[in-house]
Amino acid sequence: MQSRSIKKSHLKSYVTFAGIVILALTTSACSGMRVPQFPGVYKIPIAQGNIITQEMIDQLEPGMTRRQVVFVMGTPLVRDPFQQDRWDYVFNYQPGGGIRGQERVSLNFENDLLVSLSGDFEPGPESAWFDTGNTADDSADTNS
Repeated sequence: MQSRSIKKSHLKSYVTFAGIVILALTTSACSGMRVPQFPGVYKIPIAQGNIITQEMIDQLEPGMTRRQVVFVMGTPLVRDPFQQDRWDYVFNYQPGGGIRGQERVSLNFENDLLVSLSGDFEPGPESAWFDTGNTADDSADTNS
């Protein structure tokens, strides 16, 4: 009689385990479905990386040291160990469940001095880049 109760308890645990597995598989199969949007529910905007503004880009000048660039732009998000003369600033944002956006700026140095920039921002007309004639288009030619 005792062996029969042991077999029943094993059977119950197998059935329970199988039920959990089936439930998990069924739930994971639905993960690709779009979740309905409930009216009045606040979605948090998600921002990651370095915030980049046009004012920051306009403050950059050719010949700035790395330390001066960090003062203006902050610490770069990406420092490639194989290209130590290039710093990449990347800003990803997604406003409250909306479309994800990205802004990017790459700064290039020679002899620890800023020589060019490229990316989604261009220096404004009052910036020092227009005095030297060095723009984002010039830096793309030198990096190729």
